[in-house]
Amino acid sequence: MNDHAATFQKASQHLRKADPRLKTVIDTVGPCSLKPYRYRFALLLRSIVSQQISTSAARTIYLRLHTLSGKGQPTAEKIIRLTHEELRSVGLSNQKATYVRHLAEMVLQNNVRLHKMHLMSDEDVTDELIQVKGIGKWTAQMFLMFGLCRPDVFPHDDLGIQNGIQMIYQLKARPDKHTCIEIAERWQPYRTAASWYCWRSLEMESPDGLW
Repeated sequence: MNDHAATFQKASQHLRKADPRLKTVIDTVGPCSLKPYRYRFALLLRSIVSQQISTSAARTIYLRLHTLSGKGQPTAEKIIRLTHEELRSVGLSNQKATYVRHLAEMVLQNNVRLHKMHLMSDEDVTDELIQVKGIGKWTAQMFLMFGLCRPDVFPHDDLGIQNGIQMIYQLKARPDKHTCIEIAERWQPYRTAASWYCWRSLEMESPDGLW
């Protein structure tokens, strides 16, 4: 078992004891399957592409961009060689094409040190990433969770997290920021895994009326 798998195993054990409502989700879903994503540039690239459009549209555009960039995973070196018009040709908006190019520039200029981020604190990773046009705190949090598997990240502004908490806790309305943070206090220091279970709870089908 690798370090990340061991961490998330501990997380599941902790969360089952700390939160009886979340325990139901954990028992149904099973172990948290998060693991670091090797291709960090590609992960950020896809995050920018996916902003404010449907999942299916984002997938189509990203696959076109992937193909346009050449064989293998997209890299900063590959993207920087594409013109603005070529980026637009795959379906990117004018603004997103600018964002994508800026990401590549920041990586190549070593202002965003993707190769060193596993050695950096959550705060330092966030500070570097939000220098990029089109990357805000939420995108940085997703990178910390899915790219680096940091154990205690909590994106309280995420709509899926809010909906998951509403469902798990059977709240009448979607919880606000304060409520989400208050509930998540019991999940520390494993809020990443708890957030993952909140997302998974939205995919659960419950014929016995669990929710």
